[in-house]
Amino acid sequence: MFMNDKKRFEFLEHTADAYIGAYGKNLEEAFENAALALFEVMTNAETIHPTVEDQVEVEALDDKALLYNWLETLLIRFELQGMFYSKFKISTLNETSTGLKLKAKIWGEKYNPRKHLQKVGVKAVTYHRMEILRNPNEVILRFILDI
Repeated sequence: MFMNDKKRFEFLEHTADAYIGAYGKNLEEAFENAALALFEVMTNAETIHPTVEDQVEVEALDDKALLYNWLETLLIRFELQGMFYSKFKISTLNETSTGLKLKAKIWGEKYNPRKHLQKVGVKAVTYHRMEILRNPNEVILRFILDI
């Protein structure tokens, strides 16, 4: 998916699951694009109107666990509340005495089967082949979603 000629995420080659590369100029932007990729696996994210605002807070011991918890929290919101999200803004991502903490605002709408064509269901986020690569001007996240 491209926005202003800038790659936000892509689907990588994998045999059975969704293998995703998400990109950003920093960790926050890469996490936001990873979240968008999660919902793109399930439906066409462009059809999700960001009309309902929610807040999310997640904590973890390290950056990989934080990515896992972030995506898992969004997936649980879909499963329990029927919410699809298409806009994400991480307001803080900082170190705490016990690891890392992320706070974000997310926007979306309730799942509507007439509006949101279902692609595939995501069963879980996995740690398998998860990578976080930090370059001077870019962060690359790679992760697998169990579908």
